[in-house]
Amino acid sequence: MKLLVPILAIATPLAATAADNPNPYESIRQEIRQSIARGNAWLKAQQNAEGYWSDPQLPAFTALALKAALRDPNLDRKAPLPDHLEKSLSWLLAQQKEDGGIYNRGLSVYNTATAVTALLAADRREYDPAIVKARKHLINNQWDIDKKGETDNPNDGGVGYGSDPSHTDLSNTYLAIEAIALSRKVVEDGNFGDQPELDWEAAIKFLSRCQNLPDSNDQGWASDDPKNKGGFAYSPFESKAGEEKTEDGRTALRSYGSMSYAGLLSMIYAKLSPDDPRVNAVKTWLGRNYTLDENPGMGAQGLYYYYQTMSKALSAANLDMLPLESGKQADWRNDLAVTLLSKQREDGSWVNDNGRWMESNPVLVTAYTVLSLAQIHDSIPEK
Repeated sequence: MKLLVPILAIATPLAATAADNPNPYESIRQEIRQSIARGNAWLKAQQNAEGYWSDPQLPAFTALALKAALRDPNLDRKAPLPDHLEKSLSWLLAQQKEDGGIYNRGLSVYNTATAVTALLAADRREYDPAIVKARKHLINNQWDIDKKGETDNPNDGGVGYGSDPSHTDLSNTYLAIEAIALSRKVVEDGNFGDQPELDWEAAIKFLSRCQNLPDSNDQGWASDDPKNKGGFAYSPFESKAGEEKTEDGRTALRSYGSMSYAGLLSMIYAKLSPDDPRVNAVKTWLGRNYTLDENPGMGAQGLYYYYQTMSKALSAANLDMLPLESGKQADWRNDLAVTLLSKQREDGSWVNDNGRWMESNPVLVTAYTVLSLAQIHDSIPEK
């Protein structure tokens, strides 16, 4: 796949600024802050009078737009929150159900996990009870939780949308794992008594069954083919990137970009060592397929979701530079920031021309992008 070599006038090349600036990222950091401010101003103008964004049946849209505003580096953390964010927080909390989930039209895991991370971004102890209830809802949706420790079914340890107990997938699992891991600080002080915990061993087994790595994946489709080895599929049963025949006649599921970053992030939250063969394998696949021109294996489909998982996973992995197959290294922060800045529309929003997975919705895509830029901004080394 083609590597992105950004040569755009909108971002000052790092080499040109390094001699004059103790932090070579300072120029791009300022451009990111300005871009985020424009994106959040556009989002503010799209908010419904009741406090939600886009679709009240999908609280995840509101949670993403809200989190984009709460993670804005321009936000004055010492001042009261703007009224429109207070209204949004109140609306989001009002969607919580008796089972702890924060959802309306099903998809309880997707909506609840996204809502939890938004409430955590608000950093208010008054929200802790709601977060604890929502966290328990996510844990209760881990597949086959009543048979703790048994992983005889490929679904075991994974999480699905919440509406179909027989379905699990890496996308929902990664979102649930992220919310559960980030919210652990709320329950670990003991103020809420004994709380359930995710079966992390089973979760790791599920993650391994989504990875193209025969040494740790007991599913027959796992491939050693360099095109796929180390990357991730959507589930132990399916890849959105399709299938292919191996030389020995088996059917392999193709690896693709967004799920491979989701897999890496999930393994980090599951506390696998950076030297674990599964972690090394996915980093190798990501370096081999590094590009910002597309979601590897999927083209333009899910492109902004791909950018979002990339920013979170590489930040969590503490990688300043991503090793590439060529032996060179990619400055992924600069590359990704330049790409996102170049795609911002005149009104401050972003949208994907390819509408797969709702990315024709500019509210969703603008929230994704602001969050990706905020992630880059917050991960830039101080020196």
